[in-house]
Amino acid sequence: MHTRPPLNLFYGEPDADRWTRFDRYPRRMARWMLRGPKQPGGTMLVYLNLRAGLDRLGVRYRANDYRHIHAHPDELACVIGQPAVLDKLPQRTPILFGTAIYNHPIDNPDLPKQRPVRRVLVPCAWTASMFSTVWPGLVSSWPVGVDTHRWSPSMRANKNVDVLIYDKIRRHRDRYLRTIVEPLIAELKRRNLSFHVLRYGFYREEQLLKLSRRTRSMVYLSHHETQGLAAQQMLASGIPLFAWDAGGLWKDPTFAPGVVRFAPVSSVPYWDERCGVKFKNGGDLLPAFDKFWFGVEAGLFAPREMIMEDFTLEQRAKAYLALVDEYGGAS
Repeated sequence: MHTRPPLNLFYGEPDADRWTRFDRYPRRMARWMLRGPKQPGGTMLVYLNLRAGLDRLGVRYRANDYRHIHAHPDELACVIGQPAVLDKLPQRTPILFGTAIYNHPIDNPDLPKQRPVRRVLVPCAWTASMFSTVWPGLVSSWPVGVDTHRWSPSMRANKNVDVLIYDKIRRHRDRYLRTIVEPLIAELKRRNLSFHVLRYGFYREEQLLKLSRRTRSMVYLSHHETQGLAAQQMLASGIPLFAWDAGGLWKDPTFAPGVVRFAPVSSVPYWDERCGVKFKNGGDLLPAFDKFWFGVEAGLFAPREMIMEDFTLEQRAKAYLALVDEYGGAS
């Protein structure tokens, strides 16, 4: 039985007016009518998965209880996202901030002087290194957990998609379609392998879940990831990955390369040999895929094992509680 006081969790994402005052409300309604209920993005999923993990541990929490925190301003505020939430908190309230924060700390380098931020959380080690160049001694990595009950191996005997291509190529798209995607598809056709292309931003999570029941493997094409929840969801489903991990410089167009130069980054920051095979570019694409497909056919990979060791909802919630205990006491 947990006797710790309830956590104060805060989450919010900006939904500003665009053209006229209060137009965010009709735009929100129009989106709902056109697209259905809002699809949880990465920020919301971190919040929801942390709550789910705390629920499974029996840990109590308050969600967005601003009245309580203003009545008890010295209690720790666990701000999952985003920076606008900080403006709603008392000025002296200690804060555990992250992981949905600024894209880069140069957006607000003086934050530690403005607020009593006890710790900044980011999803992985390379992001922690990048943020620490501006906020030294303040940053820790904490990835959220995956719902391994929902994302689990399919018992389907005959999967009818050999390769799911997960396309998250957003920059220099024409170049990478020519040098990576087209040669890959040509190779799949040469091998008579069935495939399906799923493009980031053009699907709902339920589609990915259904595909996880039908597919044998996934090609993961992303420039870089801070955690890569979609990849980890598939790994939890027992799907090995053929992952494009080019490394190199951070490529956020708002900052890089003119304002921020940081390397190396990764598209799969949490990885070991059980997950599949990585490749760097078009030059090693085909030899690496040959190795990958041999492993798929031979059953050499065990991706779910890696997720179950450290990325269940309960495990990551426990890690979060450890950070609360370490940094949430009186300063």
